[in-house]
Amino acid sequence: MMILIRLEKHELMSRTKYLLNVISRPCITGVWTQRCRKCSSRIQNRQDQSFSVTTPIFYVNAAPHMGHLYTCVLADAVARYHRLKGKQILFSTGTDEHGLKIQQAADQSKESPALFTTNVSRTFKEMFDCYNISYTDYIRTTEQRHFTTVQKFWTELETRGYIYKGSYEGWYSVSDEAFLTEVDVTEVVNKKGEKIMVSKESGNPVTWMKEDNYMFKLSEFSDRLHKWLDTGVIQPAMFTPIAQHWLSNPQDLSVSRPSSRLSWGIPVPGDSSQTIYVWLDALVNYLTVCGYPSLEQTWPADVQVIGKDILKFHAIYWPAFLMAAGLELPKKIFCHSHWLINCVKMSKSLGNVVDPMVVKEKYSAEVFRYYLLREGVPHSDGNYLEEKAMEYVNSDVVNTFGNLLSRCTASAINRDQIYPRKDQDTYISSITAADRETFENIEILIDTVEGYYQDMMMYKAIESIMSYLRWANGLVENHKIWDLAKSDQEADVLHLKCVLHLALDTLRVSGILLQPVIPNISERLLNRLGIPKDRRTFECARKPYLNSPELPLGPNEGVLLKRLKIN
Repeated sequence: MMILIRLEKHELMSRTKYLLNVISRPCITGVWTQRCRKCSSRIQNRQDQSFSVTTPIFYVNAAPHMGHLYTCVLADAVARYHRLKGKQILFSTGTDEHGLKIQQAADQSKESPALFTTNVSRTFKEMFDCYNISYTDYIRTTEQRHFTTVQKFWTELETRGYIYKGSYEGWYSVSDEAFLTEVDVTEVVNKKGEKIMVSKESGNPVTWMKEDNYMFKLSEFSDRLHKWLDTGVIQPAMFTPIAQHWLSNPQDLSVSRPSSRLSWGIPVPGDSSQTIYVWLDALVNYLTVCGYPSLEQTWPADVQVIGKDILKFHAIYWPAFLMAAGLELPKKIFCHSHWLINCVKMSKSLGNVVDPMVVKEKYSAEVFRYYLLREGVPHSDGNYLEEKAMEYVNSDVVNTFGNLLSRCTASAINRDQIYPRKDQDTYISSITAADRETFENIEILIDTVEGYYQDMMMYKAIESIMSYLRWANGLVENHKIWDLAKSDQEADVLHLKCVLHLALDTLRVSGILLQPVIPNISERLLNRLGIPKDRRTFECARKPYLNSPELPLGPNEGVLLKRLKIN
């Protein structure tokens, strides 16, 4: 059972014992551990100093929305965590710009596909940049480097005997760009009262298609795919049975379309009458950014972050393509659920699509980043309510995080504007044994948060940090620092410095730990505490900051975040 750190005021005497219980928890491999640093999972024991994370490349048939952003923020947080651990990061994202759906969207916009995709791709990149997504490679499938890679990859599959000329007859969903079997579709009555066939999974209409094209021998990989999925490579584990189900009736996969129907794409090498299937084209982007066929040390990816709507393509098609090409498979596929709006699926027709750029203008990018990672639970759909979202941010970032900093650095309380040492005698005489134990075991918090970051359970990491900050706020209140600050008695002065040290050091550690989540706010906090840039790593968080002289605080740049009001 995974346990979050939760500290309430009435738990003062048992909080440290509670914290100690937290560290016995399962890692992504299912191995029980006493501490995350001792965990035997592959990621934690890796000796190399690189880390590779990918997002899907996003389809540019429409503008970006919060679901796209959530995927990238998740990937960004784990990339930032590993960067703080001193690793070289390859973090790729980008846009998928080929396919029939794009061709149709461009026609409707009365633009060429090239101009249409360029304009929409720009909006994705602008959004990611505004939200401080620290990608190292932004790829577009219309780039020449990708064109070359896809054709090389196709040729490799064909040379190895896994692609053959054949014909396809069956259901096809243009909206999903997916081929479907009989068990994947169902009959429904549309708004006009007409009976139509739709995809069971997406609800999108399908059409019966019969055409000559190229086929990939997907059926040959069924057993190997089952074994691979059984290793627990899909996280959270609840998605594994879903992927296994798709292998119950393995069939070969159509991997091309006649160019007479689909001209906007990459032609099959040596056969310009056929266009490469958009998903084969798109999935190869992960190899393009690694410089395929010379992959060096950047492949396989340590983690590929995806939404559950594209699980089939990443859990079945993608590993089968890699197996056929003789390449290693990704080490982890992290699949997250969707976001609903007031318990309803986002839809352009309903007009309830949340535009992250609008949210940014109303509140800020950091605010929305925090909410998505704080509230997003990968194994279940999230429900976005603007009022609730801002309440979360006000409660955590404004009241808990920011208020503690403001209290402890206010000139009326911290007259000398210093990061004080704790006097050991005062510490022992004035601070309860329970509070001393909690403070001295803050390394357990670091272990816990690191484990959650590695498992990509960001919401649990955030809650653990906030629990410690709530403890520190309670400490400040219980010791009435505002009264201590009015006294000139030496004992009160030392008592105040001791409490301030405990609170500021908790803020220091929390600020370091929150850098993957809210990098800008964390930076401002650490600047205010006067923490040097080279002392902001997770390893430095484990070490006491002060051993001798008291150090000055950094410049006061104002409150971390003003209280948010719903517009």
